[in-house]
Amino acid sequence: MIIGVGVDTVKVERIRKSCQREYFVNRIYTAEEQKQFDKVWMRASSDYAAKEAVAKMLGTGFTDFEPGDIEILRNEAGAPYVNLYKGAQKKAEEIGITKIFISITNTDEEATAFVIGSDDVDQ
Repeated sequence: MIIGVGVDTVKVERIRKSCQREYFVNRIYTAEEQKQFDKVWMRASSDYAAKEAVAKMLGTGFTDFEPGDIEILRNEAGAPYVNLYKGAQKKAEEIGITKIFISITNTDEEATAFVIGSDDVDQ
């Protein structure tokens, strides 16, 4: 059953500028995310949009957890997946989300992420 849905779009240039501040990068992105995007601003923008979409899917925005509690990584084929930690993981457990589906797309100017949270029933 679908429990939550989230979508977000960000401007790549805005994230690129923000990422010039080390404080921003370290607050928003996990060490693994930083390794995966390594100054590729489209990837950093996609990850940021995905974090926002996940926070919306959880129904709270960034309340009771930080952006770094949501991790967006890619598998060997390049498909994104989500790891939750600390407050974000706790919130997902509270509302019954056990599986997260994510899709990310972009243009040169914008990155958009769409997320669905569900339980594992009937999957």
